[in-house]
Order: sequence, then C-alpha cells, then structure tokens
Amino acid sequence: MLQVAYISENIEHVLKGLAVRNFENAKTIIQEILRVDEIRKATQTELDAVLAESNKISKEIGNLFKSGENQKATILKEKTGQLKEESKDLNEKLNSTQVQLKELLYQIPNIPHQTVPLGNSVEDNEEVFREGDIPKLSEKALPHWELAKKYDIIDFELGTKITGAGFPVYKGKGAKLQRALISYFLDKNTDAGYQEVQVPHLINEASGFGTGQLPDKEGQMYEATVDKLYLIPTAEVPVTNLYRDVLLKETDFPIKHTAYTPCFRREAGSYGAHVRGLNRLHQFDKVEIVRIEHPDKSYDALHGKDFPKIIGGMVGHVIEILRELELPYRILRLCGGDLGFTAALTYDFEVFSTAQERWLEISSVSNFETFQANRLKLRFKNADGKSQLAHTLNGSALALPRVLAGILENYQTPEGIKIPMVLQKYTGFNIIN
Repeated sequence: MLQVAYISENIEHVLKGLAVRNFENAKTIIQEILRVDEIRKATQTELDAVLAESNKISKEIGNLFKSGENQKATILKEKTGQLKEESKDLNEKLNSTQVQLKELLYQIPNIPHQTVPLGNSVEDNEEVFREGDIPKLSEKALPHWELAKKYDIIDFELGTKITGAGFPVYKGKGAKLQRALISYFLDKNTDAGYQEVQVPHLINEASGFGTGQLPDKEGQMYEATVDKLYLIPTAEVPVTNLYRDVLLKETDFPIKHTAYTPCFRREAGSYGAHVRGLNRLHQFDKVEIVRIEHPDKSYDALHGKDFPKIIGGMVGHVIEILRELELPYRILRLCGGDLGFTAALTYDFEVFSTAQERWLEISSVSNFETFQANRLKLRFKNADGKSQLAHTLNGSALALPRVLAGILENYQTPEGIKIPMVLQKYTGFNIIN
C-alpha cells in the first residue's frame, strides 16, 4: 500500500508509474484519495481542538470546585457535555474517513521500478539472460504427464478421485524425487545464509492484507469460512508476516528466511492443454526465500550491484540452483502489464520443456520496496533514530511442479529418466525406469 504522503508529494511520478502498469482511472482515484485525506486531516484537526478545549475546561472545573465557585463549575460541566458529543461525532466521522481512505489506497498497485519495460502482457516481457543447451530428444520423446503414467510415479486421476483436478498423487520414485528436490532446495538456501522456518499453512485476514493477497487475490485463495482463515497461496505470506507490527534496528539487516510449504491456489478459469499435468495445479510444493532489507540495499539483495553485467543476490542464487540441476532456463523482466499488484520489480525464471517445446515459469523473484511494509507496519530505527519503512523481497527457490516437469522431460532417455547428479545423494537412485 502506498503512503498518502508519498502520493501527495510525488503525484506526477505516481501517475507515470501507474501508466506503465496500464492502470485505468488512475488520475480520478488519486484525486479522490487526496480529497478524502484532506477531509481526514481537517477532521483530525477539529477533533484535536475539541479535545484540547475539553481538557482545558476540565482543569478549570477542578479549580473552581476547589475555590468553592460551584455555580460556575456546574455551567462549565454542561459545556464539557456538549464537547463530548462533538468529539464523539468527530471520532465517528474520522473513523469513517479513515476506512474510506484505506479502501481507496487498497485499489492502487505498487509503483514500478524505473527499469520495468512498457507492455500489456506476457509477450512484452523482456528477456535479460539465457543459459543452457536445450537437449535434443528422440522423436518418441513424451511430455511429462505421459512419462508419469508410463513409470507410475504421478497419478493425476487418483488425485481427481480424492479431491479434484489439480491435486496429483506422487508415488514411489516420483514421491522420493519430490522430497529430494525439497531437501536440496532447503539445503542450498540455508547454505546461502537463509534461516529455515516452519510456518502455518493457514493465515488470518490480517496476514492476507499485510502482504497484499487481500483484497487483490481473494478469489484465488481457498477459504476456511467457519474460522475465516485462508490456505496459503505461497510461504511468502506467513514468513513475511513474522515481521508484522515489528520495529527493527538497522543492525538487524539483512533478515533472510527460507521455508518449504504446500501452496493452494484456486486458479479459477484455468483450462486447456497449456495447464495439463504439472503445468498448473491447485496444490503444489514450493520452497521460498524471503528477505527484509534496508531500503538502500534492497536492489543489491535482489540482483546484485552490477546487474545484468554481473548477476548476484537472490536472482544469482536461483541461477546457481538451475546450473546445478543442468536445466536450460531464461530470465524475464516483467513488463508493466504483467507485473504483480504488490511488486515494484519482478524477474521470472522459465525452464524450457523440451517435450512440450515451450517455456515454463518456475520462479518469480521480486522487490516490493515499502509496499508490503506499509501494510505490515514493518519499520526500523534509522541512524538518526527516526522510524522508517523497511523493504521486503521474496522469491521461489524453487516451485516444484514445473521443475519436476522439466527434469522428467529433459532427462528422459530410452532406458528411463535420469536423475540430475546433484539430486542423487537425496534420491538414493540415479534413474527412474
């Protein structure tokens, strides 16, 4: 959520940024935000004046009673009664105005970073890096859903019987490979200084609002309606909310966490061949990395100081994982039209699925700057002793389904599916046959 002060001091910058996002009616909503905020400030000023007068009179009443001037004190007591009614009305108006202002602010997405390219859709995303040779498969090469059936390692039909489409059952070596990927990702992340945490898989409303899933993505989340809880769409939500309503010190930075969780997404309206098999699921496993950073260092943490000449930070960390898995991949900088609601800058990683002959997204790495921190009330004391919003970042390291699809398809041979060398110590086998 943007701060009103930031909007009012940077109107042209905000409108320019929203234009990059192709955000409709930006000027109208911004003007309404500023109008409502003026009402809020005026109401607060009036309320403060009434309360100050009431306090002043209360002191006078006490002195009058002490000096025996009871009649004058009684007259003033009537005045305090009127002031109480005024303050009550002003409080109600102030609360109503604050709610209205917050609802307007919730409609405004984050302002894109200056490097975000113009564009309307995925076709306009900018490729910034590509690495790895695409393997040449035989004419008899199969897509991963057929490989899963051939080797009996993933059962999509059984998952449909138990729950519904998009809830696969992993079996035998398929289940072990899944577990191996989770362990490998967690080990890589902890070796890079990320502290592992285990977090709840259900969140409350405050947590959903804190990281921006609510109200923007409410329709994509599964809800436990009796308790008004939501199944997490990503570990980013509970991990980042560890720091909701927290005041940090500058010496606390950087804060780095990793977590494995199942993730739940309704993905309403997703149909067709492009979502077949593991390409899009309602329940899937993911290992996440989350960072809380000083604003001056958050982009170094995202992609390194000399990006794209020298890639480091979270982006460089994901690259290292994909190099060890020996999967061909590319990195895209998302355009304004494809950028997530809360992100200022996002890099998508895609693995090439040789059997499907298309790229599959396997990770998004993003800097949210102060957008989430403002909602979370996540601050730190700076060198001057003043309270300042922190920056939040997160990335998938990695999401399992499409990584698994890439491994099954790219590593298939006539003898079976080979296991990447780096995973063999986790699986205990080197081939699925």
